Amino acid sequence: MLDFTWKVFTETGNIDTYLLFKELEKDRTELPETDEELAHRDVPIS
Repeated sequence: MLDFTWKVFTETGNIDTYLLFKELEKDRTELPETDEELAHRDVPIS
């Protein structure tokens, strides 16, 4: 999705498309990347 959004932005120069790209990029960096990080999210806090 990032690649598509970036391609649309570079071809159109549409600022809304760029802002969407940046939002998707931000969301992507906030996701846990390792199985260990995912496992810790499932552990209830006692």
